[in-house]
Amino acid sequence: MSQPEQRGAAGTPSLERERLGVAGAGTIAVGLAVCSVHERGGHALLWARSEESAQRARESVAELCEKLDHPEAIDRVRVTTALADLRESTFVVEAVREDEQVKHGLLPKIRELLPDDAVLATTTSSLNVEALGQSSGDPTRFVGLHVFNPVTRMDLIEVCFTSENDADVRERVFAFCRAIGKTPVEVPDEPGFVVNRLLFPYLFNAVRLLERTGMEPADLDACMKLGAAYRMGPLELLDLIGLDVAEAIGDAIYADTSDPHHVAPGRMKQLIGEGKLGRKSGAGFYDYR
Repeated sequence: MSQPEQRGAAGTPSLERERLGVAGAGTIAVGLAVCSVHERGGHALLWARSEESAQRARESVAELCEKLDHPEAIDRVRVTTALADLRESTFVVEAVREDEQVKHGLLPKIRELLPDDAVLATTTSSLNVEALGQSSGDPTRFVGLHVFNPVTRMDLIEVCFTSENDADVRERVFAFCRAIGKTPVEVPDEPGFVVNRLLFPYLFNAVRLLERTGMEPADLDACMKLGAAYRMGPLELLDLIGLDVAEAIGDAIYADTSDPHHVAPGRMKQLIGEGKLGRKSGAGFYDYR
């Protein structure tokens, strides 16, 4: 294990200046790294599995920093393909795809690299945090942080602690969330936590209504935006989440039920099979090309 950072008077690292490491190169990972340096200053390290994904991450970092009118932040997000580079981090967030086997395989590798007092978090939106903490090798320093997309605009972070977290970990996690401009809310360790547990029945029911009625996606979305004052309609939101990601989240949330209404609707499965995953692929319920 690498050496812990210099301690402050309270015996813990400076809460506003945690050395952030992010494991992952997707939308959430990039958004979290950029949001961190934009709000806190300092630097962030982002690990990608391959040079190809690393290059995409660098391009995404540059694009997002430009959107925030903060181009100088580009140089403060370092992208690497060497997992060992995370060893200097005091606060690491795993943000790889929502795949239980992938997370269980990666988390202990990260934990082994870190200082004993480093916090390791996962951005899972549907998996059991207690089980992930046990597989990490140190559930006392492990937490769930459900970060929402787009990261730079969404205020909420759902925080899920393990039964073994102490007051120091809880304080550092809340302080870190606030330091990057977010509002942390502690939630129970249930599949989907709070937001997704309530949201996904609504999203899937919207698709089933579309299937039954033949409505145009834009008309259905307009009803919810104009009639319920939602910023986005359900089909727009599914496209933003990614249809494949939404299917995986739904499967994880409702793994304990055989109710067919809790699985992804046929229209979603058809689009996924055609490679139409939403905004990230250029097409989903809408065409973005």
